[in-house]
Amino acid sequence: MHTVLRRPDFRLLFGALLASMTAESILLLALAIWVKDLTGSDRMAAAVIFAVVAPRILAPLVGWVVDRYRRRPFFLTANLVTAVLLTPLLTVRDSRDVWIVYLVGALYGLSSIALGASLSGLLRALLPLGLLAEAHAALQTVRQSLRLGGPLVGAALYALAGGAALTVVGVTGFVTAAAVVGLLRVTEPTRPRRLARSITEMGAGLRHLGTEPALRRALLGYGVASLVIGFSEALLFAYVERGLGRPPTFVGVLFSVQGAGGLVGALLSPAVVRRFGEVGSLAAGVALFGTAALILTYPGLWLAVAALLLAGLSLPLSWVGLHTLVQRRTEPGLLGRTTAATEALVSGPQAISIGTGALLVAVLDYRLLFALVGMVMLAAGAYLWRARRFVPVPARPVLPAPRRPRPGPRPSARLGHGVVASARRNR
Repeated sequence: MHTVLRRPDFRLLFGALLASMTAESILLLALAIWVKDLTGSDRMAAAVIFAVVAPRILAPLVGWVVDRYRRRPFFLTANLVTAVLLTPLLTVRDSRDVWIVYLVGALYGLSSIALGASLSGLLRALLPLGLLAEAHAALQTVRQSLRLGGPLVGAALYALAGGAALTVVGVTGFVTAAAVVGLLRVTEPTRPRRLARSITEMGAGLRHLGTEPALRRALLGYGVASLVIGFSEALLFAYVERGLGRPPTFVGVLFSVQGAGGLVGALLSPAVVRRFGEVGSLAAGVALFGTAALILTYPGLWLAVAALLLAGLSLPLSWVGLHTLVQRRTEPGLLGRTTAATEALVSGPQAISIGTGALLVAVLDYRLLFALVGMVMLAAGAYLWRARRFVPVPARPVLPAPRRPRPGPRPSARLGHGVVASARRNR
């Protein structure tokens, strides 16, 4: 990652994203805690997360809007709009105002889709194709690091200063991101070559994913894995209570372990992409998660730690591989719609699998379900590993060698030359 971080333009964008991702990591879980505090209901607290996720069904429409504009101005504006959307939280006082939290959560979900789609295009305009994997890995390193402490900081901030402080932190983070992006200078065409001129172009991203062979194979394999990967959200609680005999709060400890594994995975992902390609990195991530699920079929504290480390390691490998592949195999003018469509195709099955897992764990043994998750994901990983043959491994970026000044003649040589010339003139 040191190569991409040596670029001043990417460092500027990296600083902007650091501000917005920090605000996000502090804010989201704390909003659910806020609703729990106001209502006393676990169900209403969980509904906050659903409100944020539900707008993903509108991802193709959001991607169509993103592709109508240049990337840097849109990304800057989207950060400012996100900051404005958070300000109604300052009016929340009691349980009668909970609807405001849900509304803000849904609007934030829409804005996060727009931010992700425009960021994908901005990275493509800013960096050579060979550095995209390193850029994603750098951002994943920050995201995984924030997972370790961000939610705890948000909960502590809410306990000390209340919801208004959370809102101020969120607004400040996105305004700071917009201000830093305003300093960024990136060369991009005035109008994208493939402009989303009409609403009929809204489905162009989905059509591209279906017709481009590499993307079709990658999303087919990862889509199958997504149908079961969400089971683990519900199964982990059953594993902790029934298998380890510990209170539900111990799940938070395991999530911290997973975050540590995610940090390692983010650091390793550029090397994995260089060695095996984007689809190979995606295959490795899916297979590692399947292996972790199989380990969890047998309860044991140290086995749980090993499994959660593997699960954390797998997530950045999959994320970096898939998103780098989408950027590399999509023309810039279509990238907003394709990124948004990818988000919908991945998160949709995951959301369904979370609900399905919650229902199945009530009637089936969690160990059987973990075994099912492991086998399906290993099969999907094997399919993706074979599919990597159809996608060339990206070339490693070659940096220009530093220019060295030409050595001048040595003083003694210049002196000798002057003496000879003078002798010739005196003849």
